[in-house]
Amino acid sequence: MIAVVDYQKGNLKSVERGLIAAGGKAFITADASEIAKADAIVLPGVGAFEDAAATMCELGQMEVIRERVRAGVPFLGICLGEHLMFEHGVEGAPEGNPACGLGLLPGTVVAMPRYDEQGKAFKVPHVGWNTIEMPACNGGAAVPPCGEGGGNAVLKQSSLRCGTARGTSPDSAALLDGGQAEPELSSLHSENAGGAFPNSAPQPGSDLAFACPLFDGIAPGEYFYFTHSYIAPTGSHTIAETTHSVRFTSAVQYGDRAFGVQFHPEKSSDAGARVLANFVAIAARG
Repeated sequence: MIAVVDYQKGNLKSVERGLIAAGGKAFITADASEIAKADAIVLPGVGAFEDAAATMCELGQMEVIRERVRAGVPFLGICLGEHLMFEHGVEGAPEGNPACGLGLLPGTVVAMPRYDEQGKAFKVPHVGWNTIEMPACNGGAAVPPCGEGGGNAVLKQSSLRCGTARGTSPDSAALLDGGQAEPELSSLHSENAGGAFPNSAPQPGSDLAFACPLFDGIAPGEYFYFTHSYIAPTGSHTIAETTHSVRFTSAVQYGDRAFGVQFHPEKSSDAGARVLANFVAIAARG
């Protein structure tokens, strides 16, 4: 069974329906003991990082999810759920005192810039259809499960616990997320598609492919639906990138079976359904 974590945020029913339509057996729960027994975990989310993290701690979910992911249980974080995989996030937190996340991946989730390097203004929140591309830095390679620079190394070194609601690293002030409009396929080529990608990234039609099993059957250049104001840091954990005002991490991997996506697969038509089906297949392999 796949546990869809209820921490009072997110599109729970739509995610549950998407997993069931993909052939999975899913249920919504806020109970940490039920999450601990699940065969796989999905952490959806819409809202502020600090508020979500505090609620998860209060409900006993934070430690359970961290421990289960460390043990190799398949995991998928969606939008805010992807953000919560990181050490810290500034959204909803006092300036200079970011909130603590799961600490599975290194770095701090920060506000998306409203201007690109040339000074061109972009709408934030970033709402609409946009493409995912292979990351320029690592060609879509997965984060190693252990060792220097790998996801488990970060987890082993992390001292984050629910007893401390915040971290200490300074970051930009938070802006509330928003814009939860349902997607329209007619907006595929709107301004939300961003600008040109660096030459190091493959363009649609390339014979290059994502190495990550979550993106089996998904080609670079595929469109997904986004709605967010904050972006995760880029690093060896990055398995896909997207461009809006900047080029940012739009999917991450920790170890072999834990993933996070910035976009909403449950709102992303056939491509999103394929991602959910891939996760169901990963979960079924145990």
